[in-house]
Amino acid sequence: MADMQNLVERLEKAVGRLEAVSHSSGMHGGCGDSSPKGGLAPYVEVFDSLLAGPAADYLRISKEIGGDVQKHNKLSSLLAPISEQIQEVQAFREKNRGSKLFNHLSAVSESIPALGWVAVAPKPGPYVKEMHDAAMFYTNRVLKEFKDVNKKHVDWVKAYLAIWTELQAYIKEYHTTGLAWNKTGPTAKELSGISSGPSAPPPPPPGPPPPPISTSSSCDESASRSALFAQINQGEGITHALKHVSDDMKTHKNPALKSQSGPVRSGPKPFTAPKPAGGATPKPATKKEPPVLELEGKKWRVENQENVSNLVINDTELKQVAYIYKCVSSTLHIRGKINSITLDNCKKLGLVFDDVVGIVEIINSRDIKVQVMGKVPTISINKTDGCHIYLSKNSLDCEIVSAKSSEMNVLIPTESGDFNEFPVPEQFKTLWNGQKLVTTVTEIAG
Repeated sequence: MADMQNLVERLEKAVGRLEAVSHSSGMHGGCGDSSPKGGLAPYVEVFDSLLAGPAADYLRISKEIGGDVQKHNKLSSLLAPISEQIQEVQAFREKNRGSKLFNHLSAVSESIPALGWVAVAPKPGPYVKEMHDAAMFYTNRVLKEFKDVNKKHVDWVKAYLAIWTELQAYIKEYHTTGLAWNKTGPTAKELSGISSGPSAPPPPPPGPPPPPISTSSSCDESASRSALFAQINQGEGITHALKHVSDDMKTHKNPALKSQSGPVRSGPKPFTAPKPAGGATPKPATKKEPPVLELEGKKWRVENQENVSNLVINDTELKQVAYIYKCVSSTLHIRGKINSITLDNCKKLGLVFDDVVGIVEIINSRDIKVQVMGKVPTISINKTDGCHIYLSKNSLDCEIVSAKSSEMNVLIPTESGDFNEFPVPEQFKTLWNGQKLVTTVTEIAG
């Protein structure tokens, strides 16, 4: 508890110094006070350099870009206490889903929990690496959108990712198995001159909510899946050739079929702190957001739809994209040709679309069924449990990329009009062949 208190005080002082850097001489790196202080341990001096280097560059470029990126940066620079500001950063992103800089906000929001590395042991470095990778999922989108338009955004990506890259190197050098403390030197309070009384440790930062635990029986689950197919089959007659998948054909109900599957990977434990005495505080009721289906600029927004079986998007254009967020037990048909489709935080959703010229992305979702009527070059599945992809004869060359997902199946049409189901591998084996790493699918019988 005392160590955590000292750390918070140290970070508060560091942020104050960083803010001073950001307001002096246009925030050009190296303007801050990074000279060695008497009594400072080497790892403290290196951490100060990290703040005065990539962190200062990130703040400066964010200010130059302006708009939501600058506002978001002001929130993240407060950091006192840490967990409250992490929550502010994540809430800012959720409140600005219509922002033109949403990918910037998402990159920061998804990776900012890395600041909780101080409470991760014995491997805080890999935890920061995972947060770094989460940021890259969105920074790659920023690069794709702005690399030929505005180099300032490319510089912003490099500056932001450099923070986590250098933090990983710093942890590896000084705190490999957990936060190290100088037991014989002065405390952070003595170095910073802070004379305030002891304060409680910050609460843990909010992470993505865990997937809901199913309490239904196998029969209930089978009925639920069948009902979802029935919704997709309504009206248009576009899925008349679908073949019902019985329980003995489902990989998650018949382990013998999962020869190429493996356990779901889990990341490091999230940033946690001791629970305060006196019992848990009841959580406030979550406000239910209103359903949305509208065209906003070039983006179709389909959000918070629940138990709706006939959602349709017509009159699409090649330059438009579709973003489907927090939709549950519903079906959506997108007619015509569209640039890209993203499913985020959806559950028991059926999606049917004609043609996509870019990519279909499925993120943080559960029990998703997607049917391609025309063509699509790439389908990406990330952090999703239960995903069935029905390809058309014209989309058999589709590239399917998956990560941190389970129970994925691709269904291929046959000459008779039925579909054959093939599981996507979830577990791999990697060996060093003397020159490079060679990765193959692990086949586990039974």
